[in-house]
Amino acid sequence: MPEGPSIVILREPVQPFIGRKVIRADGNTRKLDLGELEGKKILDFKSWGKHFLICFKGFTIRVHFMLFGSYRINERRESQPRLSLQFSGEKELNFYACSVKRLTESLDELYDWSADVMNEERDGDKALVKLQSKPELLVCDALLDQQLFAGVGNIIKNEVLFRIRVHPLSRIGAMPPEKLKELITEAVRYSFQFLVWKKEFTLKKHWLAHNQRECPRDQVRFQRQHLGKTHRRSFFCPLCQELYD
Repeated sequence: MPEGPSIVILREPVQPFIGRKVIRADGNTRKLDLGELEGKKILDFKSWGKHFLICFKGFTIRVHFMLFGSYRINERRESQPRLSLQFSGEKELNFYACSVKRLTESLDELYDWSADVMNEERDGDKALVKLQSKPELLVCDALLDQQLFAGVGNIIKNEVLFRIRVHPLSRIGAMPPEKLKELITEAVRYSFQFLVWKKEFTLKKHWLAHNQRECPRDQVRFQRQHLGKTHRRSFFCPLCQELYD
């Protein structure tokens, strides 16, 4: 599943399409009136967490890449795209195995931009208040809650918890305020590091916990379990990651 930094990366190569009109739209989606898109000009591209937003006058197309979504710019895969936007000069944007939805509401009403970990102006105090309002929430679930940490996925979750030495089954209400602040700060810091490493194609070289066998601090085997309400894979050290319960 693409995480927030990967969606930020997508925004960069699509900038030349801003201001261009869609001359043809097709795909196997049943959620959109594809004919409505034809002749419409793209006004902007935005992202919020794992959502990629294509902005037109009066509406926005939201693309969510789910678990296996992908995209191609000015080229196609053999499979039929979920959504294809074609432009003059044989230029095109193609989205595969994703969810698409038409939004008519104001994006500022739909999205809490301050929750996005890739927002450099993210409000840490607001994030702390939101976290503390859910004392029974497990920290492994809190990091994957997009209303709390928009853009965080399983890789970031595992790496952040290892770096701040917190067990994934810790309850938010049992964690000291200073540790919660550290959680918020590290989620943002690591997300921006993820962005740099992803661009360098070196991301996996920097994994300390995710999909690793042994704790680099204690040289003991990582525990691997599907935890929390999401049952996503957690990799954690039984010695150096403290359980707050």
